[in-house]
Amino acid sequence: MTAVSTPTLDAIDLSERAFWGAPPEQRHAVFDVLRRESPFAFFAEPVVPYIPVGPGYHAVTRYADVEAISCQPALFASGSGAVSIADMPPDLNEFYGSLISMDDPRHGKIRRIVAKAFTPRVLEKLVGNVQAVADDVVARARRTAADGDGSIDVVADLAAPIPLRVICDMMGIPESDRAMVLQQSTVILSGGDPELVEDEEFMVTAFLKAGELLAGLMARLAAERHAHPADDLTTALVTTEVDGERLTHQEIASFFILLLVAGNETTRNAISQGVLALSEHPAERDRWAADPGLTRTAVEEIVRWTSPITWMRRTATQDVELSGQHFPAGSKFLLFYGAANRDPAVFADPHRFDLSRDPNPHVGFGSRGPHFCLGAHLARREIGVAFRSFAVGLPDLEVTGPPARLQSSFVNGLKRLPARLTAVR
Repeated sequence: MTAVSTPTLDAIDLSERAFWGAPPEQRHAVFDVLRRESPFAFFAEPVVPYIPVGPGYHAVTRYADVEAISCQPALFASGSGAVSIADMPPDLNEFYGSLISMDDPRHGKIRRIVAKAFTPRVLEKLVGNVQAVADDVVARARRTAADGDGSIDVVADLAAPIPLRVICDMMGIPESDRAMVLQQSTVILSGGDPELVEDEEFMVTAFLKAGELLAGLMARLAAERHAHPADDLTTALVTTEVDGERLTHQEIASFFILLLVAGNETTRNAISQGVLALSEHPAERDRWAADPGLTRTAVEEIVRWTSPITWMRRTATQDVELSGQHFPAGSKFLLFYGAANRDPAVFADPHRFDLSRDPNPHVGFGSRGPHFCLGAHLARREIGVAFRSFAVGLPDLEVTGPPARLQSSFVNGLKRLPARLTAVR
């Protein structure tokens, strides 16, 4: 890890947008300070147009505290909003958050229906499809390089297509709609990055429009699958019952948006940032290339190292105590997974990228509790297959410049990562 100056506690502001565009080593230096000196540091909420400014939030940066909050959903609720710092209107909160922004008993009902739709047969088909998708993406990237000057963009040509195609295949999304799905999911997860939205007021409008377009697509597709069932997850979601209840079209649309967040963007960013990490640690890259048996632990280390989703929010349902500190009911907590994943109390030499790290109890898919990622198995498969496909089909892949980082506190993402295939002349 590149040496950086140690920030002072009073100079830290996690609500400042510029902080989230800084290099990872700078952000982790800040998290190191917070873990040591103020593990529940309090910050004012960022201003969001049209949304009242809330009372502020506590940044949870120690692994043990993230785990304690995650394991007590009755005391630390998600239903008040898990994916936004501000308190959003309830209908928007549930629509954009789906399962993530629900508490029991509703969370349990929806999750049981979704889990029942993810049958072993469906999952096996998905896992088998990942290799074919990855191989095709690699072949297309090599053609792109050969047709030009050898250059490619790791994000656009490698990382983005694999999870998007897997999810769209899984849901049965027509080819004609897939460009729109990618564009609108990017808007929803832009975090207000000024390159991706015109201004903060436009951000809210664009965010709502993106949700409307994706919901419209899923409403149309759900109606089609009611009339003409197919062998896809959308059909399973519209036909599956638990205790006599089915998902509504709006619940299916909301779940689809969740898939785009949890199953598309997070895997996309794990892949793109994993390529960057391997470029920055060539000895580890060469070790994995020489030993495919490292894939299991390598995937876990990439997820720990990149922590694609930076935080989730929880809200205290009553007066609570954490690690000897008292907090009143209504207190907001942001669980900073990237900070927990570098906690020296849990991870030896946490700022070392080690593809053989084992055990590796990272919280890159969330911590223990009812909100642990439903698609973690599929994400692990996609990441592992992607990197083995790159090793075989793109052994000459070379990163050629710094990444363009997404200025978002929620998604730890890359917008672009320039590279070239050195064997292309």
